[in-house]
Amino acid sequence: MLHNRAQNNFILNLSRKLLSGQVSTLKLILILLPVAIVIAVAISKFGILAAGALLAVFIGIPVVLGIVAYPIFGIAVLMLVSFFLNYVSEFLPPDTPTGILLDAITYLLIFGFLLKFKYDKDWSYFKNPISYLILAWLAYNFIEVLNPASPSILAWVYTVRTVGFIMLMYFIFVYQVRTMAQIKFLVKMWLWLAFLSAISGFQQENFGLFPFEKAWYYSDPLRLSFLYINGHLRKVAIFPDPVTFSYNMVVAAVLCMCIIFTKIKMYKKVLLACAIPFFFLVMLYSGTRGAFVLPPAALAMLAVINFNKKILMFVVGAAVVLLGLIFMPTSNQFIKRFQTAFKPSDDASFNVRAENQKRIKPYILSHPIGGGLGSVGIWGRRFAPNSFLAKFPPDSGYVRVAVEMGYVGLILFCLLMFVILKTGINNYYLIKNPELKIYCLAMILIIFVFNIGNYPQQALVQYPSNILFYLASALLSVTLRIDKQEQKEQADKQRAELSA
Repeated sequence: MLHNRAQNNFILNLSRKLLSGQVSTLKLILILLPVAIVIAVAISKFGILAAGALLAVFIGIPVVLGIVAYPIFGIAVLMLVSFFLNYVSEFLPPDTPTGILLDAITYLLIFGFLLKFKYDKDWSYFKNPISYLILAWLAYNFIEVLNPASPSILAWVYTVRTVGFIMLMYFIFVYQVRTMAQIKFLVKMWLWLAFLSAISGFQQENFGLFPFEKAWYYSDPLRLSFLYINGHLRKVAIFPDPVTFSYNMVVAAVLCMCIIFTKIKMYKKVLLACAIPFFFLVMLYSGTRGAFVLPPAALAMLAVINFNKKILMFVVGAAVVLLGLIFMPTSNQFIKRFQTAFKPSDDASFNVRAENQKRIKPYILSHPIGGGLGSVGIWGRRFAPNSFLAKFPPDSGYVRVAVEMGYVGLILFCLLMFVILKTGINNYYLIKNPELKIYCLAMILIIFVFNIGNYPQQALVQYPSNILFYLASALLSVTLRIDKQEQKEQADKQRAELSA
């Protein structure tokens, strides 16, 4: 026992010295040289298998343990991977199942949550209207497996795997995010990831595509025909499509716009103010008309919720700039495309969508629970290629819900979105802490933007938008809970001072 204790102390002391830089270079070489020799011999004998195994041991195992034991670290890893996985997959063979990595992180977060909840069973975290409606929506998704109109059970399996389990992240976020410092960390990380994404879009537009990016664009003729419009290649940055790119840029700009009103240093406010037009600029490179109406929608919502002189002046100033952009004569192709978003009758793609919705309306009305999860889109084409719905382009997120889950599912989905926004607005007026109030406001605007964007496009099906949406939904409840804890602590302190 004494030997084990001495051995543990030696390892701890050595680790402490290594981290603090107290070990000399010669000693460091003597310690690491045998490790380097073992690694070199293993790779020379077993090749890529040994390299993969060593990476799994030295990187994979610590990351897995970190995700399970430290939930904020796990959430940060989930955000990071959800942003960059598609970009990294461009280096890999087309059939590489990269989505398994996100599934694995999701399962690890759920496992860590279950372990923690076993010893800290506090159901009060989930006692809010959003939780109840999400559970109802999840139950409806699982009931859809019995849908007689569904052409394939496998389509349901693949769809519920991505839709259902991602929604479970809401409960993970609500339970694991517990302090103001954690909210700040996640928001900062969100902005940094969005900024790196914006830089990628700026690079693609102004400096050209990297060779691997060009290979990805031109590897699929159908993708290229979708992305190449009027002599211009729509940019996607690190994302899978221009819609996800543009919507995330708008969301990042909205987040910057709100954080400016918190008590931060002036240079940070200046940086955030400069980031807003940068995010809007790269948004234009995507060529996504649906994204162009989101900034004025966010500004209108901001003016309605937070009606004060400072906000009103900001919104009026932004509105004047937007009106100038909408009606100014120009030869710039990006501004021209931006202007067409506010004249939908002149937009051919909008008219095609309207015609498609008119065509599918009788089907929706005659199928109250829809055609089954995964009956449209990629899984419909894969598992039931000859079905009527597999050939239907849903475009709108709401139309997709109506087609796959019927008007019953559409009503439930709209009720869920309404309850999320209503709960967020109620919480905003209940919160006393000014900083928490701003974070709650930012999340309301982000959820509102995603909902508006979900009408012309599918805004909530791609990573990282789906992760960020449920993180924003969770923070609506988290901010109020932290505020109540602060108010309780202040009240207890005042009582203690009075009694003393």
